[in-house]
Amino acid sequence: MASRKGSQDADRFRVRPAAPKSRAGPGSQRFVSQVLKAVSKAGAKASGVKGARPASTFGRGRVAAGMAGGRLGANARRVVIKSRFLVLKKAGARSVATHLRYIERDGTTRDGQRGQAYGAGTDTADLQAFEERGRGDRHQFRFIVSVEDASEFEDLRGYTRELMARMEVDLETRLDWVAVDHWDTDNPHTHVVLRGKVGQGRGTRDLVIAPDYMAHGMRLRASELATEWLGPRTELEMRQGLLREVDQERYTSLDRALLRQAAVDVVDLTAIPGATVDRARRQTVLRARMHRLEAMALAERIDANQWRLVPGMEQTLNALGERGDIVRAMNKAMRGEPREFALEAVVTGSMVGRIAAKGMADELNDQGYLVVDGVDGRAHYVKLPKGAGLAELHDLPVGGIVEVKAKGQPREVDRTVAALSHDGVYRTADHLAHLRIARAVDPQSTVGVHARRLEALRRAGIVDRQGNGVWRVPHDLVERARQYDQQRASSVLTLRSHLSIDQQARALGATWLDEQLINRGQGLAGEGFGRGARDAMRQRTNFLVELGLAERRGGAVILERNLLKTLRGREVALAGKALESEVGKAYRALESGDWVSGVYRRAIQLDSGRYALLDGDRGFYLVPWRPIIQSRLGIHVSATVRESNVSWELTQNRGVSR
Repeated sequence: MASRKGSQDADRFRVRPAAPKSRAGPGSQRFVSQVLKAVSKAGAKASGVKGARPASTFGRGRVAAGMAGGRLGANARRVVIKSRFLVLKKAGARSVATHLRYIERDGTTRDGQRGQAYGAGTDTADLQAFEERGRGDRHQFRFIVSVEDASEFEDLRGYTRELMARMEVDLETRLDWVAVDHWDTDNPHTHVVLRGKVGQGRGTRDLVIAPDYMAHGMRLRASELATEWLGPRTELEMRQGLLREVDQERYTSLDRALLRQAAVDVVDLTAIPGATVDRARRQTVLRARMHRLEAMALAERIDANQWRLVPGMEQTLNALGERGDIVRAMNKAMRGEPREFALEAVVTGSMVGRIAAKGMADELNDQGYLVVDGVDGRAHYVKLPKGAGLAELHDLPVGGIVEVKAKGQPREVDRTVAALSHDGVYRTADHLAHLRIARAVDPQSTVGVHARRLEALRRAGIVDRQGNGVWRVPHDLVERARQYDQQRASSVLTLRSHLSIDQQARALGATWLDEQLINRGQGLAGEGFGRGARDAMRQRTNFLVELGLAERRGGAVILERNLLKTLRGREVALAGKALESEVGKAYRALESGDWVSGVYRRAIQLDSGRYALLDGDRGFYLVPWRPIIQSRLGIHVSATVRESNVSWELTQNRGVSR
């Protein structure tokens, strides 16, 4: 009998599911993380029991996270806290200094002045000293604290200091932090930067904060404090706040409540919990929101009290909210000038234009945006690549000319190299002869552009330079170059000129306007910035005539051959002579094909572009600057110059230079 029962147990089918597998890619999440995120959005506490120990078992503040907010009611002041855990090694050497400089930027105070950092015991925190103290830290915490009624605070600094003091009690340690208040938006908020170390001397250790405290505890403490300072929200304030959310085209607290109430995407308004009076009032507001969602095609009516929510409603509302922010930013940037708005944050082709405005699309993650007044007569909103950071945003001046290309799109320069290659070999001499036969304008500069591109591909291991002006290229060059661009965020955006078109009209160096004159204004629309660029081209033509670099023959304008090279050479020579007394050495001019070496001292910004000052044995040189040497300040480098292009070698081997 026992044997028969054991046989039945052995034959019984048992389901033993394995752990869910994570999908590959940067956006993938573990299954447990997805569940916890959904629970958080539903408003449940991590511990599951009020006042009980939180689910997390590591980090400071895990007990406080379960206790915080126990006295808060529905009339508590609302606070939003965005937090970021930043691993400094991955973020880069200058990420902290750049972020601190950004939050203390101009125009953030009540009266539009420069922001001032403060700390626990000072109104004038030394950000440089704070950065130096944290150079050995493994990580850093960054918070944005936004109280819904922050405009009612007489002392936002005092509020922040009290909040950080309560955090010290919760985390059972002293904290090293700085903060800056920002009043330049509709919702005043505070940026807090917290070091990832606690203690001093040999007792220094990493600050590890419990996930529950980061996700819930800190926000609840901030809400408690705001309620103490401003008092509970009145019934009128609560009702007015909900009524404002009814018609908003973004994700609101009403939508969050509807999702919590929904059963299989169906919301039954008769099932709202609470007292009779409160339930009736809340039902009225939620019904009004459901009507609005129905008009937006995000909900479908079943009967008088039931609606079915469209799947993905939250994502759609978040996208609509972001779209509204984009429209406001573009309207502010264009200052009433009539333009068609191109709202796509991702460019699908190639676009050139004037930087009308710049700012932060995501302040917490240091992701910037540009509003570009395009030559096509439209205004474009462009999110900078996430890898770009604040440093690149700082180097993009308002009024400058920028080119934005779709990531990973094949480049015409690569197609040209592939077409002119014979037996897998590209020669600049053959390309130059081809352009001269075709009577191209400024063939030297055109070939230089292709040589610079090949040098970049050589450093990536895609092509091989076999000699001066000779490269061996693979048969699938265009595809491999496209994949290379797709992996490099910085290839999407290029600053064509740091000067506005008004400044370019009478600049001594080679400018973007000169390129448009050579190309006879191809691609410039007849309205918007395109029309402004055409007007500036006429002014530039008059200036070139004054310099003797252009002449009018009837109704045509004849530009001097190799115009860009001539302008560039004149300006660099003047700048070099002017720097001789400062540097204490003679300026050495360069010719195409020269190899030079020296210590990279600094970058010089000219109208023709940025140049690196190399301090050599026989003098100093001005060499076209490239981002690859940005971190080589004070280090011996060498370069080979070809027209306006340069191939940098970052080894420290010294050699004979011209």
